[in-house]
Amino acid sequence: MSKIIRVFPRRTNATPTDSLAFIGDPPLPAFRPKTIDEVHISVTFTYDLREAERLWQAWNDYYPGIVRIGGPAFNEPGGEFIPGRYIGEGYIITSRGCPNRCWFCSVWKRENGLIELQIKEGWDLLDDNILACSDEHIKAVFEMLGRQTGKDVTLTGGLEAKRLKKWHVEMLKTVVKPKRVFLAYDTPDDYEPLRQAAALLREYGILSFDRFHVYCLIGFPGDRTEDAQHRLEQILDLDMCPMAMLWRDDQNNTTAEWRGFQKEWARPAIVRAKYKALKKGAEIDNA
Repeated sequence: MSKIIRVFPRRTNATPTDSLAFIGDPPLPAFRPKTIDEVHISVTFTYDLREAERLWQAWNDYYPGIVRIGGPAFNEPGGEFIPGRYIGEGYIITSRGCPNRCWFCSVWKRENGLIELQIKEGWDLLDDNILACSDEHIKAVFEMLGRQTGKDVTLTGGLEAKRLKKWHVEMLKTVVKPKRVFLAYDTPDDYEPLRQAAALLREYGILSFDRFHVYCLIGFPGDRTEDAQHRLEQILDLDMCPMAMLWRDDQNNTTAEWRGFQKEWARPAIVRAKYKALKKGAEIDNA
Protein backbone atom coordinates (compact mmCIF):
# COMPACT_ATOMS: atom_id res chain seq x y z
CA MET A 1 0.00 0.00 0.00
CA SER A 2 1.40 3.38 -1.02
CA LYS A 3 2.48 5.78 1.72
CA ILE A 4 0.99 9.11 0.68
CA ILE A 5 1.15 12.46 2.43
CA ARG A 6 -2.00 14.50 1.84
CA VAL A 7 -1.79 18.28 2.12
CA PHE A 8 -4.80 20.60 2.39
CA PRO A 9 -4.83 24.42 2.10
CA ARG A 10 -7.39 24.68 4.90
CA ARG A 11 -9.11 22.49 7.48
CA THR A 12 -12.79 21.58 7.22
CA ASN A 13 -14.98 19.24 9.24
CA ALA A 14 -14.20 16.49 6.72
CA THR A 15 -10.40 16.89 6.64
CA PRO A 16 -8.52 13.71 7.66
CA THR A 17 -6.64 13.83 10.96
CA ASP A 18 -4.23 10.89 10.62
CA SER A 19 -0.45 11.27 10.86
CA LEU A 20 0.04 11.71 7.10
CA ALA A 21 -2.54 14.50 6.70
CA PHE A 22 -1.20 18.07 6.92
CA ILE A 23 -2.64 21.57 6.71
CA GLY A 24 -0.44 24.11 4.95
CA ASP A 25 3.36 24.15 5.00
CA PRO A 26 5.67 21.21 5.73
CA PRO A 27 6.35 20.66 9.43
CA LEU A 28 9.73 20.95 11.09
CA PRO A 29 12.24 18.22 10.16
CA ALA A 30 11.66 16.30 13.38
CA PHE A 31 7.97 15.87 12.48
CA ARG A 32 8.40 15.38 8.76
CA PRO A 33 7.78 11.82 7.45
CA LYS A 34 10.93 10.35 5.95
CA THR A 35 9.92 7.46 3.68
CA ILE A 36 7.11 8.62 1.39
CA ASP A 37 5.88 7.42 -2.00
CA GLU A 38 3.97 10.56 -2.99
CA VAL A 39 2.70 13.90 -1.69
CA HIS A 40 -0.78 14.98 -2.82
CA ILE A 41 -1.89 18.61 -2.56
CA SER A 42 -5.68 18.28 -2.45
CA VAL A 43 -7.67 21.38 -3.41
CA THR A 44 -11.44 21.55 -2.97
CA PHE A 45 -12.14 25.26 -3.45
CA THR A 46 -11.14 27.32 -6.49
CA TYR A 47 -10.23 30.25 -4.27
CA ASP A 48 -7.46 28.11 -2.74
CA LEU A 49 -5.71 27.51 -6.05
CA ARG A 50 -3.04 30.17 -5.58
CA GLU A 51 -2.25 28.93 -2.07
CA ALA A 52 -2.14 25.35 -3.37
CA GLU A 53 0.45 26.28 -5.98
CA ARG A 54 2.58 27.85 -3.24
CA LEU A 55 2.22 24.70 -1.14
CA TRP A 56 3.28 22.58 -4.09
CA GLN A 57 6.60 24.45 -4.21
CA ALA A 58 7.05 24.34 -0.44
CA TRP A 59 6.56 20.57 -0.26
CA ASN A 60 8.52 19.91 -3.46
CA ASP A 61 11.58 21.44 -1.81
CA TYR A 62 11.59 18.49 0.63
CA TYR A 63 10.05 15.77 -1.56
CA PRO A 64 11.27 16.64 -5.05
CA GLY A 65 9.61 14.94 -7.98
CA ILE A 66 6.84 13.17 -6.05
CA VAL A 67 4.48 16.07 -5.25
CA ARG A 68 1.17 16.01 -7.12
CA ILE A 69 -1.58 18.62 -7.09
CA GLY A 70 -5.25 18.09 -7.90
CA GLY A 71 -8.78 17.86 -6.57
CA PRO A 72 -12.28 19.21 -7.28
CA ALA A 73 -10.98 22.77 -7.75
CA PHE A 74 -9.25 21.58 -10.93
CA ASN A 75 -12.51 20.10 -12.28
CA GLU A 76 -10.98 16.65 -12.14
CA PRO A 77 -13.34 13.65 -11.98
CA GLY A 78 -13.23 12.05 -8.57
CA GLY A 79 -12.74 8.43 -9.58
CA GLU A 80 -13.01 5.54 -7.13
CA PHE A 81 -13.56 6.46 -3.48
CA ILE A 82 -10.87 5.44 -0.99
CA PRO A 83 -12.08 5.88 2.62
CA GLY A 84 -9.90 8.12 4.75
CA ARG A 85 -7.60 9.36 1.99
CA TYR A 86 -8.97 12.83 1.28
CA ILE A 87 -11.82 12.96 3.79
CA GLY A 88 -11.92 11.79 7.38
CA GLU A 89 -13.17 8.66 9.06
CA GLY A 90 -16.86 7.93 8.64
CA TYR A 91 -17.40 10.10 5.58
CA ILE A 92 -18.50 8.06 2.60
CA ILE A 93 -19.06 8.58 -1.13
CA THR A 94 -20.94 5.89 -3.05
CA SER A 95 -21.63 7.78 -6.28
CA ARG A 96 -20.30 10.76 -8.18
CA GLY A 97 -22.01 13.22 -10.46
CA CYS A 98 -25.48 14.64 -10.91
CA PRO A 99 -27.84 14.78 -13.91
CA ASN A 100 -28.88 18.34 -13.06
CA ARG A 101 -27.05 21.28 -14.60
CA CYS A 102 -27.43 23.97 -11.94
CA TRP A 103 -25.69 27.21 -12.95
CA PHE A 104 -23.93 27.59 -9.58
CA CYS A 105 -22.65 24.01 -9.34
CA SER A 106 -19.45 22.55 -10.79
CA VAL A 107 -20.32 18.88 -10.22
CA TRP A 108 -21.92 18.29 -13.62
CA LYS A 109 -18.96 20.01 -15.29
CA ARG A 110 -16.44 17.91 -13.40
CA GLU A 111 -17.93 14.42 -13.38
CA ASN A 112 -18.65 12.31 -16.45
CA GLY A 113 -22.38 11.85 -15.87
CA LEU A 114 -23.63 9.91 -12.84
CA ILE A 115 -21.41 7.04 -11.73
CA GLU A 116 -22.28 4.51 -9.02
CA LEU A 117 -19.26 3.35 -7.03
CA GLN A 118 -18.53 0.34 -4.88
CA ILE A 119 -20.24 0.90 -1.53
CA LYS A 120 -17.85 1.21 1.39
CA GLU A 121 -18.85 1.41 5.06
CA GLY A 122 -19.42 4.83 6.63
CA TRP A 123 -22.03 6.94 8.35
CA ASP A 124 -21.86 10.42 6.78
CA LEU A 125 -22.99 10.28 3.15
CA LEU A 126 -21.48 12.91 0.83
CA ASP A 127 -22.82 11.78 -2.56
CA ASP A 128 -23.57 14.58 -5.02
CA ASN A 129 -27.11 13.30 -5.62
CA ILE A 130 -27.82 9.90 -4.09
CA LEU A 131 -31.49 9.91 -5.16
CA ALA A 132 -30.46 10.19 -8.83
CA CYS A 133 -28.92 6.70 -8.55
CA SER A 134 -30.66 3.45 -9.40
CA ASP A 135 -33.18 2.06 -6.94
CA GLU A 136 -30.89 -0.91 -6.29
CA HIS A 137 -27.98 1.35 -5.40
CA ILE A 138 -30.06 3.59 -3.15
CA LYS A 139 -31.47 0.60 -1.27
CA ALA A 140 -28.00 -0.87 -0.79
CA VAL A 141 -26.63 2.45 0.50
CA PHE A 142 -29.55 2.92 2.90
CA GLU A 143 -29.09 -0.62 4.19
CA MET A 144 -25.37 0.07 4.72
CA LEU A 145 -26.20 3.23 6.67
CA GLY A 146 -28.68 1.28 8.74
CA ARG A 147 -25.86 -1.03 9.87
CA GLN A 148 -23.87 1.81 11.44
CA THR A 149 -24.88 1.01 15.01
CA GLY A 150 -24.01 3.70 17.53
CA LYS A 151 -23.10 6.29 14.89
CA ASP A 152 -24.80 9.59 14.10
CA VAL A 153 -25.89 8.75 10.57
CA THR A 154 -25.99 11.91 8.46
CA LEU A 155 -26.89 12.56 4.84
CA THR A 156 -24.70 15.62 4.40
CA GLY A 157 -24.65 15.36 0.60
CA GLY A 158 -28.38 15.84 0.73
CA LEU A 159 -31.56 14.50 -0.81
CA GLU A 160 -33.00 16.18 -3.88
CA ALA A 161 -36.58 16.99 -2.85
CA LYS A 162 -38.16 16.47 -6.26
CA ARG A 163 -36.77 12.90 -6.41
CA LEU A 164 -37.97 11.90 -2.93
CA LYS A 165 -40.42 8.98 -3.04
CA LYS A 166 -42.50 7.21 -0.43
CA TRP A 167 -40.24 4.16 -0.34
CA HIS A 168 -37.24 6.44 0.31
CA VAL A 169 -39.03 7.92 3.30
CA GLU A 170 -40.11 4.48 4.51
CA MET A 171 -36.47 3.34 4.49
CA LEU A 172 -35.32 6.53 6.18
CA LYS A 173 -37.82 5.84 8.95
CA THR A 174 -37.31 2.10 9.42
CA VAL A 175 -33.78 1.36 8.21
CA VAL A 176 -31.50 4.41 8.06
CA LYS A 177 -32.88 6.31 11.09
CA PRO A 178 -30.60 9.31 10.41
CA LYS A 179 -29.78 11.95 12.94
CA ARG A 180 -29.55 14.66 10.27
CA VAL A 181 -30.70 14.92 6.67
CA PHE A 182 -30.03 17.80 4.30
CA LEU A 183 -32.12 19.04 1.39
CA ALA A 184 -31.74 22.20 -0.70
CA TYR A 185 -33.66 25.33 -1.72
CA ASP A 186 -31.33 27.15 -4.11
CA THR A 187 -33.59 28.39 -6.92
CA PRO A 188 -37.27 29.45 -6.97
CA ASP A 189 -38.40 26.20 -8.59
CA ASP A 190 -36.95 24.24 -5.64
CA TYR A 191 -39.64 25.46 -3.25
CA GLU A 192 -42.67 23.44 -4.38
CA PRO A 193 -40.76 20.10 -4.41
CA LEU A 194 -39.39 21.00 -0.96
CA ARG A 195 -42.90 21.73 0.31
CA GLN A 196 -44.12 18.39 -1.04
CA ALA A 197 -41.15 16.58 0.49
CA ALA A 198 -41.92 18.15 3.87
CA ALA A 199 -45.52 17.00 3.60
CA LEU A 200 -44.37 13.45 2.81
CA LEU A 201 -41.93 13.41 5.72
CA ARG A 202 -44.67 14.73 8.01
CA GLU A 203 -47.04 12.03 6.78
CA TYR A 204 -44.54 9.37 7.88
CA GLY A 205 -44.01 11.08 11.22
CA ILE A 206 -40.30 11.78 10.87
CA LEU A 207 -40.21 15.49 10.01
CA SER A 208 -38.60 17.63 12.70
CA PHE A 209 -36.69 20.89 12.85
CA ASP A 210 -33.67 19.24 14.47
CA ARG A 211 -33.42 16.39 11.97
CA PHE A 212 -34.12 18.00 8.59
CA HIS A 213 -31.92 20.86 7.41
CA VAL A 214 -32.09 22.78 4.15
CA TYR A 215 -29.16 24.37 2.35
CA CYS A 216 -30.27 27.74 0.98
CA LEU A 217 -28.05 29.63 -1.46
CA ILE A 218 -27.92 33.37 -0.78
CA GLY A 219 -25.99 36.38 -2.04
CA PHE A 220 -25.65 35.26 -5.66
CA PRO A 221 -25.71 37.88 -8.45
CA GLY A 222 -29.11 39.59 -8.47
CA ASP A 223 -30.16 38.27 -5.05
CA ARG A 224 -31.54 40.69 -2.45
CA THR A 225 -31.49 40.28 1.33
CA GLU A 226 -35.28 40.62 1.53
CA ASP A 227 -35.70 37.84 -1.05
CA ALA A 228 -33.19 35.62 0.75
CA GLN A 229 -34.96 36.21 4.07
CA HIS A 230 -38.27 35.22 2.49
CA ARG A 231 -36.78 31.92 1.27
CA LEU A 232 -35.24 31.17 4.65
CA GLU A 233 -38.51 31.92 6.45
CA GLN A 234 -40.34 29.64 4.01
CA ILE A 235 -38.03 26.84 5.16
CA LEU A 236 -38.81 27.58 8.81
CA ASP A 237 -42.51 27.47 8.01
CA LEU A 238 -42.02 23.91 6.71
CA ASP A 239 -40.60 22.89 10.13
CA MET A 240 -37.11 22.51 8.70
CA CYS A 241 -33.88 24.20 9.74
CA PRO A 242 -32.44 26.57 7.08
CA MET A 243 -28.70 26.80 6.53
CA ALA A 244 -27.71 29.94 4.61
CA MET A 245 -24.94 29.15 2.13
CA LEU A 246 -23.22 32.33 0.98
CA TRP A 247 -22.36 32.42 -2.73
CA ARG A 248 -18.72 33.20 -3.50
CA ASP A 249 -16.97 33.85 -6.77
CA ASP A 250 -13.74 32.14 -7.83
CA GLN A 251 -11.72 34.63 -5.78
CA ASN A 252 -13.78 34.00 -2.63
CA ASN A 253 -15.25 37.50 -2.79
CA THR A 254 -18.30 38.40 -0.69
CA THR A 255 -19.72 41.65 0.70
CA ALA A 256 -19.94 42.80 4.31
CA GLU A 257 -23.72 43.09 3.98
CA TRP A 258 -24.14 39.48 2.89
CA ARG A 259 -21.64 38.18 5.45
CA GLY A 260 -23.57 39.92 8.21
CA PHE A 261 -26.86 38.58 6.88
CA GLN A 262 -25.53 35.03 6.71
CA LYS A 263 -24.46 35.11 10.36
CA GLU A 264 -28.09 35.57 11.33
CA TRP A 265 -29.03 32.41 9.46
CA ALA A 266 -26.01 30.17 9.98
CA ARG A 267 -25.81 30.03 13.77
CA PRO A 268 -28.02 27.26 15.21
CA ALA A 269 -29.02 29.17 18.34
CA ILE A 270 -30.17 32.21 16.36
CA VAL A 271 -32.03 30.13 13.78
CA ARG A 272 -33.73 28.10 16.51
CA ALA A 273 -34.88 31.33 18.19
CA LYS A 274 -36.35 32.49 14.88
CA TYR A 275 -38.15 29.17 14.50
CA LYS A 276 -39.62 29.33 18.01
CA ALA A 277 -40.77 32.91 17.41
CA LEU A 278 -42.43 31.86 14.16
CA LYS A 279 -44.23 28.95 15.82
CA LYS A 280 -45.32 31.09 18.76
CA GLY A 281 -46.67 33.71 16.39
CA ALA A 282 -48.59 31.03 14.51
CA GLU A 283 -50.12 29.74 17.76
CA ILE A 284 -51.25 33.27 18.68
CA ASP A 285 -52.77 33.79 15.22
CA ASN A 286 -54.67 30.52 15.49
CA ALA A 287 -55.87 31.10 19.05
